[in-house]
Formats: sequence, structure tokens, C-alpha cells
Amino acid sequence: MRNFDFSPLYRSAIGFDRMASLLDAMSTSEQKQPSYPPYDIELTGEDSYRITMAVAGFEQSELDIQVEQNRLTVNGKKPEDPAQRNFLHRGIAARNFERRFQLADHVKVTDAKLANGLLHIELVREIPEAMKSRKIEISEGKLLHHNEAVKDEADKKSDSVAA
Repeated sequence: MRNFDFSPLYRSAIGFDRMASLLDAMSTSEQKQPSYPPYDIELTGEDSYRITMAVAGFEQSELDIQVEQNRLTVNGKKPEDPAQRNFLHRGIAARNFERRFQLADHVKVTDAKLANGLLHIELVREIPEAMKSRKIEISEGKLLHHNEAVKDEADKKSDSVAA
């Protein structure tokens, strides 16, 4: 894995520090990110997503989902097993976990369901009206140069004062 130095971006770009920090954090967290529990990220619509995590053996009360500052965190905590059981083979993972996902701006968690050992987290991107593209109507008219426009405005004002 390559390491990238984002310090030139911090020195020369203004307003991109959040993106550079995110890229830097992602490049370092890929090496540390555990593989448990496995998960899928699915595009379910133009602006909707679903994260599905395999959390077999966890009950709803043992799972916690939080969103804070564009970061989705899913925690699973199993209580201590008071009974000492003698396993001949233990293949079902019952360990605690924490999985983090960085969310883009305007992505919101709308729902979470636990069914058949799978945790489904529904997300939607809600772009504010002010940020959506809009069509600008083009009108016909005579294109004036700046000097002509200033002269025409002055002529109109002098005509209205004279009248």
C-alpha cells in the first residue's frame, strides 16, 4: 500500500482540508480496519444505499448504531457468558466489534432492521434545494458592451429627469 503525502494540498488549497483529512484517514485506516463482521454496501436507488452486515448471534439489544459528524459507527457488544461451555469447535464468532463508515455530506441514516442474522442500515442522500442544479432560461435581446450599457442607462435617467 502506498502512503500519500497530502501536506502540499493543505498549503495550496483552501476549503479542501476536510477532503484531504478524509483521504488521509482512509488510507491509514484501511490497514487497521478489521474484517469482522463482513458487510455489503448496495446502491438501492439513485440516491439511496443499504449497508448489510452479517451479525449472526447478536441480538438487537447488543447492537448500537450512532451517527456523528458524517461518521456512522456500528458496535456489537456480547455480554460475558457466565456458563463455562466446552466447545469442541467454535466457528461462530461471538466477539465484540466496531465498524465505522464515513458518510458523504447530506447522507442520512433513515432506518435499521435486524432480520435473519443480518443488520440492514438504510441511507439516503438528501441534497438541499439550494445545492441542486437549476435551469436558467435564456432570453433574447441585444447584447450591449459595458460602456454602451452605462451610456444607455445615463441617457434613460436624463430623459426621465427632463420629462
